[in-house]
Amino acid sequence: MDAIVETAPAGVANLMQRRRRRTWLLILGVALVIIALVTLLWWWLYARNYQSTDDAYVAGDLVGVMSQVSGTVVAIGADETDRVQAGQELVKLDNTDTRLALAAAEQQLARTVRQVRTVYANRGQGTAVVAQRRADLDRAQADFNRRKNLAASGAVSAEELGHARDAVNAARDALSAAQNSLAASAALVGRTSVGDNPDVQAAATAVENAWLNLQRTSVRAPVTGYVARRAVQLGERIAPGTPLLAVVPLERMRIEANFKEVQLKHMRIGQPVKVVSDMYGGHVEFHGKVAGLGLGTGAAFALLPAQNATGNWIKVVQRVPVRVALDPQELMKHPLRLGLSTVATVDVRDDSGVQLAAVAHDEPVLTTSAYDIDRKEITARIAQIVQDNTRDGGAVTAE
Repeated sequence: MDAIVETAPAGVANLMQRRRRRTWLLILGVALVIIALVTLLWWWLYARNYQSTDDAYVAGDLVGVMSQVSGTVVAIGADETDRVQAGQELVKLDNTDTRLALAAAEQQLARTVRQVRTVYANRGQGTAVVAQRRADLDRAQADFNRRKNLAASGAVSAEELGHARDAVNAARDALSAAQNSLAASAALVGRTSVGDNPDVQAAATAVENAWLNLQRTSVRAPVTGYVARRAVQLGERIAPGTPLLAVVPLERMRIEANFKEVQLKHMRIGQPVKVVSDMYGGHVEFHGKVAGLGLGTGAAFALLPAQNATGNWIKVVQRVPVRVALDPQELMKHPLRLGLSTVATVDVRDDSGVQLAAVAHDEPVLTTSAYDIDRKEITARIAQIVQDNTRDGGAVTAE
């Protein structure tokens, strides 16, 4: 009896424990079902309409600044992180050599103008010589004709008649030589004035080129932005094409987001994008649009692309770069830096757009007028040199 009484409470305890376990399992099962339903509902209503990646970085234009002429650096106008305006002088080169070259070119232009004037003068002299040789031929021909008429009566000897004939031939040859010389002079001057002569134009071009080299000793910023990667140092001797520094235009910042290939099915140009930068955190959100989808994966454009035809091939999900254009106003308010990490989320609900650009750009993507030099000054200087070295201060023209 005592054994029966002792086992009864133990059986009741086990029964209660099994019931509690069954209750907790039921609660857990219901909770898992609810979580699954909530997750499915969240995916159906929200997650499937957005594609996100944290493999996204800030990219932009790194506009290189290089010298077009050689020289020694005598001044640096901007340093790292400084803001510069388009056309602002960044590096100044010693212009002593270029000034001397310009002076030599101007002197050569003056000499060329005077040499061309000599050609014009020789042409006028040649015209006079031709007229004189023609008169000599006419006189010799008249003398020969008179002696020829008198030779029949014996008044003129055959020897004298022969000398008269030789004089006619000599005069004719002299006239031909003078005409050839005049034709050569005329070919040199053509129908141009001194200022339009090809030799003068070539010398004027040399002057203009020397003047441009002098202007280019001042290296200017091609775009407005911030200085980065300054490599030039004071006193350094640089050659044309040497990288001096770079300028980063802030308004051209963009995001290069690398999405998995399975995320691109509904991604289209023009879809809205939200970007969160690690620099500012989640409380600062950038807004942009998909500007374009890359035409190859990162592996395809790598320096050493993967050789998938080999026997040890392993399938790896590839990523395709997607370019995201940001709002310039937001960039001005919260500036980004090249290479910063971000998280990009694309709203792919509207997939009616295109994956590739349909038309080409009507205008350049990026342009500069910093290298456009007004040449009115040197044009006026060349005209003055030509005028100063032309006869009587005026232009000699072809007749």
